[in-house]
Amino acid sequence: MASTTSPQPVNEDDLKALKERMKMISDADPQQYHNDFSLRRYLRAFKTVDNAFKAILKTNKWRVEYGLSELTESSPLVQKFMDQNKARVLRHRDMNGRPVVYIPAKNHNVNDRDIDELTKFIVYCLEEACKKCFEEVVDNLCIVFDLKDFGLSCMDYQVLKNLIWLLSKHYPERLGICLILNAPALFSGCWAVIKGWLDENTSSKVQFVNSEEELCKYLIPDILPSDV
Repeated sequence: MASTTSPQPVNEDDLKALKERMKMISDADPQQYHNDFSLRRYLRAFKTVDNAFKAILKTNKWRVEYGLSELTESSPLVQKFMDQNKARVLRHRDMNGRPVVYIPAKNHNVNDRDIDELTKFIVYCLEEACKKCFEEVVDNLCIVFDLKDFGLSCMDYQVLKNLIWLLSKHYPERLGICLILNAPALFSGCWAVIKGWLDENTSSKVQFVNSEEELCKYLIPDILPSDV
């Protein structure tokens, strides 16, 4: 099994204080999105009760304004991108029990996409993956970028910026590991740019995988799609 670092412990007094603040909004919103696991993630990411609470309020507002309730498997936007194999949440998990979001780079073309629509589809994938988490055991995700047949036209910096922003602001502490498979030599220049956007914690979660033997440390290769 691949090694994984345990999440940093949260100060229980901070958690209690944050839960008290959450009562103010949970009374007004019975469908409150956040549970104890979520509150712990926000505290780990944003460090203080004040900052965590403010971030949660922003996430709650964003979820409504962004129309997450409308992002379902049957929505035309989701169907379109699923048919194009832009990304998918796999049925099986990685070796640590994380849900896996699989992204085949060859199906992306920076010159032929609507950035807002594609970002919404990425949000849909993150939502579906998060729903598959057994939070009592593991509450983070494995994101796999498969760079087989990668070309520079596949390198969509803006989509990656949007993903990084989403993970930092609205899905904090959800990224457990990011695997980059089949990276060609020309990707090294792209990575130099991307790494500059990542904090040290996020950068440490990115692993380049260069062989099937190495991949087996993280997940069973057979779970990866062969129909993309």
